[in-house]
Amino acid sequence: MAQGEAEGGLVTLDLGAPIWDRFFTVAPLVLVGTTEPDGSADLAPKHMVTPLGWDNYIGFVCTPEHGTYRNAKRTGEFTLTFARPGGILAASLASAPRCEEDEKPGLALVETLPPTTVSAPLAAGGYLYLECELHGTWDDFGRNSLVAGRIVAARVIEDAVRRPERDDADTVAGAPLLVYLPPGRFAEVAGSQAFPFHQGMKR
Repeated sequence: MAQGEAEGGLVTLDLGAPIWDRFFTVAPLVLVGTTEPDGSADLAPKHMVTPLGWDNYIGFVCTPEHGTYRNAKRTGEFTLTFARPGGILAASLASAPRCEEDEKPGLALVETLPPTTVSAPLAAGGYLYLECELHGTWDDFGRNSLVAGRIVAARVIEDAVRRPERDDADTVAGAPLLVYLPPGRFAEVAGSQAFPFHQGMKR
């Protein structure tokens, strides 16, 4: 059967090119903050962001061609701002390419929040703010790299904090989540259901 033809409801994808634009997946939308060589703030949207295990480590995918990667490696730190549904405009502005002067003029319109431990910037209007020390970088995932950090400070808006006296469904409804649907859509999550874990299931 030729690639691209359906059999039994399944379509075989051609691995001669990246597959990720052929379907939608669910990801967070995060603004990564770093500091430029001249001391100015840089913010860049990323969606390939994930905790690295159950301890306080987190990583994101970038490329050595981007200032975000070079800044994090040079300064040894970065921040992560998890955007709320109302923060889609800030993420869009931060995604603008650099101009001939190697600057992002749109960042002047993105309000920032002072960090508590590192010097890299945070974007205002998020629901979760993580400040990280660089744990390491791993290259050669094709043209991409993994940038990993140890979380040294974390803050979350009050409405998004899980509390014993509040049902988790109410927490999600009260502080809806912004999700990115690569390769180019986004959605708001305000409803959720408890996952039916099997008895005895462990991490």
